[in-house]
Formats: sequence, C-alpha cells, structure tokens
Amino acid sequence: MSLDVKDIPASEAGDLGGIDHGKSGIRVLKNNIATVVIWAAFLIALIPLVWILWTVLSKGLSTMLSVTWWQKDQSGVGAPGFDTNVRGARHAIVGTLEIAALTSVIAIPVAVMTAIYLVEYGRGTLARAVSFMVDILSGVPSIVAGLFLYAVWVTFFGWQLNAFCSSLALVLLMVPVVCRSTEEMLKLVPNELREASYALGVPKWKTIVKVVLPTSFSGIVTGSLLGFARVAGETAPLLILAQYTQFLNQNPFSGNMAALPTLINTNLLNMSSDQVSADRVWGAACTLILIVLVINLLGRLIGRLTRVKS
Repeated sequence: MSLDVKDIPASEAGDLGGIDHGKSGIRVLKNNIATVVIWAAFLIALIPLVWILWTVLSKGLSTMLSVTWWQKDQSGVGAPGFDTNVRGARHAIVGTLEIAALTSVIAIPVAVMTAIYLVEYGRGTLARAVSFMVDILSGVPSIVAGLFLYAVWVTFFGWQLNAFCSSLALVLLMVPVVCRSTEEMLKLVPNELREASYALGVPKWKTIVKVVLPTSFSGIVTGSLLGFARVAGETAPLLILAQYTQFLNQNPFSGNMAALPTLINTNLLNMSSDQVSADRVWGAACTLILIVLVINLLGRLIGRLTRVKS
C-alpha cells in the first residue's frame, strides 16, 4: 500500500520541513565559515609577499633601471678621486649568472640521470639508498654545503678559493630539486608507451631516449629552471667560497667573483648611514627578484610550447 503525501498529517509535515531547513541552514553556515577561513588564510599568505615586493621595488627599482647599474662595476671604489656615488653592479650580475650556469651544467645531467635510474632501473637496495640520499640532500642547509666544500677544497687539497668551488657547493643543493621534479615527470609517462616500444623490439635505453625523455621534456625543463632560480639566490656558499670583489671577473676558475648576494652582504653594514650603499643593496635585491621572475616565466613558456608540440 502506497503512502501519499496528502495522507501525512500537517503537523508531521511541518516538523519534517523544519528539520530539513535546519540542516540546510547548518550546511550553509559551515560553508560560509570555511569560505571565510580560506580567504583569511589566502590573505595572510599574500600580505607578506606583497609587502616584500612593494618594499624592494619601491626602494630598488630606480637603481635597477639606471644604465650605470648594468654597465659599470665598482672598480676603484675607495681610491682617491674616485666617484663614490657609482652604483654599478655589472660584476655581480655577471658573476651570479656565471655561477648559476656553471652549477646547472654540472647538476642537471647528474640529477636527470639519477632520476632515470630511480624510475627506470632502480628496484633494489641501491635504489632505496640513492633515493634516501636525495632526500637527505634536499634538507641540507646551504651553509653546511659551503662548509663541506671549504673543508674539501681548502683544508684537504689546499687549493685557492674561486667561483668554481662555489658552483660545486650549489650543485649539492640543486641536484635534489631537479632530481625529484624529473622523477615525478618520468612517473607520469604512461607505461603503455614503454610497452609499445618494447613490443617493437626497441631496447630499453633507446626507449628512454626516444620515448620517455621527449614525453616528459617540458616538466624536466621547468624543474631545471626552477633549480637554476633557487641557486641564483643562494648566499651562504658564496660568502664562504666565492667571497667578493669590486672588479668584473669572468673566469670562474681563478680569483674571487662577485655575485648579487655577496654585493648585498658587503654593503649591508653601511646602508643605514650611506645612501649609496642602501641603493646598492635594494638594487641588488630587486635584480635578484627580476632574474628569478624571468627564469620562472621562461620555464612556464618552454613547458607550454613543448606540450603544444607534443
């Protein structure tokens, strides 16, 4: 026997309707509270970022946009008759790019090959040990990497400090970043592509070169550029190993080499009493942000273009 809605007493129908409306109101209230909390968390995370960008840009943009900043170094600063108002940073900009590029040349092949081993070949104890070491390296502070290279380079071998040993220290920081991003990209390649290649009689190494790497190329490039952006702003290893010079040194294997972080550190103590030093500090900070921004945008652009082509 079916029960029609009209057979339900009006009092009971009213009670049922009240209960439904009450539950609906509670759900709406919970949704509004969750929305407010999410927006509050977003603003809490956004405000410091906007504050930092506004402070750096307002104080350093004018210095960074000057022609002198890009064309001159600080050769002769402190000498009699020298214009102490020179705000050039060409030596530090070139040094930062050289050190980061040299680091990338060493770190990216090592990281990519390590990721290939972990995804395509690693199944035993050695693979677990390598993966564990990559995790350990990803958490090593940059100052520890700098001290380690100093102990090996100077204390053990007795060699002179230069920008190359700074790059070796940064390699320890860049390898885990690129390795993990490459590993995740390789895992996203469908196994059907590998199996189809194997079915055609293609060896495993050629499958990796011709199928797996091209498929994950955009992610590998993006991860590599993000690693480049990270090491470009590292400070501690450069303070210990590359040190600082006022001159433009284009040879990373000989002598000290300036970088934007060391330029900031050199002028930081005088910025409260010397406006020129303050301009150099904020200009260097603004330039670092610009370099990181350009590299990130370049990585996204390359990733998008390669995805379209594939």
